[in-house]
Amino acid sequence: MNQVFVIGAGVISAIGNSYSECLSSLMHCRSGIAALTTLDSIHKGKLPVGEVKLSNEALAEATGGNPALTRTALLGLHAAQEAVKDSKLPDLGAWRVGLLSATTVGGMDKTEMFFPAFMQDSKAGKLKNVVHHACGSTTEIMAGYLGVKDFITTINTACSSSVNAIMMGARMIRHNLLDIAIAGGTDALTRFTINGFNSLMILDDEPCKPFDANRKGLNLGEGAGYLVLASERVIGNLQLNPKAIISGYANTNDAYHQTASSPEGNGSYAAMKNALAMADLKSSDIDYINLHGTGTKNNDLSEGTAVKRLFGEQYPRLSSTKAYTGHTLGASGGVEAVFSVMAIDNQCVFPNLRFKTAMPELGVQPQMEMQKTNVNHVMSNSFGFGGNCASIILSSFKS
Repeated sequence: MNQVFVIGAGVISAIGNSYSECLSSLMHCRSGIAALTTLDSIHKGKLPVGEVKLSNEALAEATGGNPALTRTALLGLHAAQEAVKDSKLPDLGAWRVGLLSATTVGGMDKTEMFFPAFMQDSKAGKLKNVVHHACGSTTEIMAGYLGVKDFITTINTACSSSVNAIMMGARMIRHNLLDIAIAGGTDALTRFTINGFNSLMILDDEPCKPFDANRKGLNLGEGAGYLVLASERVIGNLQLNPKAIISGYANTNDAYHQTASSPEGNGSYAAMKNALAMADLKSSDIDYINLHGTGTKNNDLSEGTAVKRLFGEQYPRLSSTKAYTGHTLGASGGVEAVFSVMAIDNQCVFPNLRFKTAMPELGVQPQMEMQKTNVNHVMSNSFGFGGNCASIILSSFKS
């Protein structure tokens, strides 16, 4: 069965508008978490979030898109275009290409502009603000600008969405249904998501502290991350130099609760274990885990429990990069898959910002400083509402 290679990567987040800018921030421990500034929200200037520093107009100028597009589509297009450029593919049209994109927000940012006037007068409100509300519309807009026609689909499985999109792209390549897959996810900040997470009482009113004993919750963020995946045939014909290999992945569901993970970490344990089995790796082969690590009481304890169950006391170096970017929801798995590629490409492990005290229940100690080390296999975790758990393993091309 075909191996699946990563030949391009693109990302935009609160810590940078490109792959190189995000890498620099990660390596120099620069967080992008700050008080909300852009949305007209009751939380403006108060709640810390991870905002992309480009306006819709600036995103449109950078991508060749229309400023009237949804922010979710503009962010996705920005990252996906960078990934395609980074792949150095001479002609996308020469291959069977798919776009597998994840989002949970879709065009909600524009929908929120429609309803204030509509609620006052049912004949008011600009319909152009609701026509792209559906998540699938975001992917279709991106596909149009990227010139992808062979296969287009949208994944929405909450916070595991992007990893599932990458997983599906890899499966289609392995089964000779596609030659190239542009896979990842995108999400923008909206009032609805901020208010919704606030109602769940899981937002931290300070910059988040994933895996710390004194963690209080998560910070929401926005951004996009995409990988360009290619088959052995593409690599052979074009003599490309891959960044990494997609060596294993798994998706499970513990069906424990609508918004909480099981205390035993059953779903996350199974996802990690099955990903290892697919990659034919031992737990000791993993050099770094990019944790889901949201900073909530439930998630971090559940994920930490699963890590200890699978890896024991000799767990690998691990950290949550959400302390840099905030939780970008449906985009998080794509953003963090790109960060995992960075760890392999630069042979380093990124620190877990603001960590001070280990959880007394587990004693798990994340990486506390930037470290250069051998990184051949990285596991990246993304666990979503509804118990949907996804783990992916990216490996060095030389490993």
